[in-house]
Amino acid sequence: MGEIVRLQKYIAMCGIASRRAGEKLISDGEVFVNGKKVTEQGIKVEIGADKVTVSGKPIKPVQKNYYIMLNKPIGYVSTAKDQFDRPAVTDLTKDEIKARLFPVGRLDYDTEGLLLMTNDGDFAYKITHPKHNVEKTYIAVLNRGITAAALNKLRRGVTLSDGFVTSPAEVSIIDAKSGQSIVKITIHEGKNRQVRRMFESVGLKVDSLKRISISGVELGNLPVGRWRHLTSHEISKLK
Repeated sequence: MGEIVRLQKYIAMCGIASRRAGEKLISDGEVFVNGKKVTEQGIKVEIGADKVTVSGKPIKPVQKNYYIMLNKPIGYVSTAKDQFDRPAVTDLTKDEIKARLFPVGRLDYDTEGLLLMTNDGDFAYKITHPKHNVEKTYIAVLNRGITAAALNKLRRGVTLSDGFVTSPAEVSIIDAKSGQSIVKITIHEGKNRQVRRMFESVGLKVDSLKRISISGVELGNLPVGRWRHLTSHEISKLK
């Protein structure tokens, strides 16, 4: 008898998506088990015995896991496929890595910097689930000088336009020139366009944004548009 696991974990083991994204595939009716559509969460399957298909294609646990660091350029979407046919981050790795990779979390279309990619759904889950409180650090160039009052608000936590209250952020000024501020900010959540919206809440506009680290793993001098394999030490750090 094979190991019995929850369906969303099985999807993650097959390198299709993270567990959370797997749950959405299930609720969207994209997953069949032994020929029957499954839309309920929590269903269990037996590895090696049950036949699972996603979007009409049979899936099996991957034989090799990949852990990639990419320096995402502006103008790329952090998805495997885009409804508007914009360039996707997977386009930057597909010629050299034939495994099906997916981004770990997202970076906005107009944001560059550190993006992790993998085919290990459990690894992605540990980084993206809010309960793990993973730190993400960015460099933001602001449209004008930032005041001490604005810094203090961000350090205490701010209320976004949708009512979400952010956790206290670590914020420091790196440089100020030509009427702009260059600021380093570390957050723990991952709401849509969160950093930009945080600065908007204190009356500032982000002219450019770059993520430079996740959980202490640094982007370093990796050129824009290039990628590399994570070291075993970095993988352990992220896990």
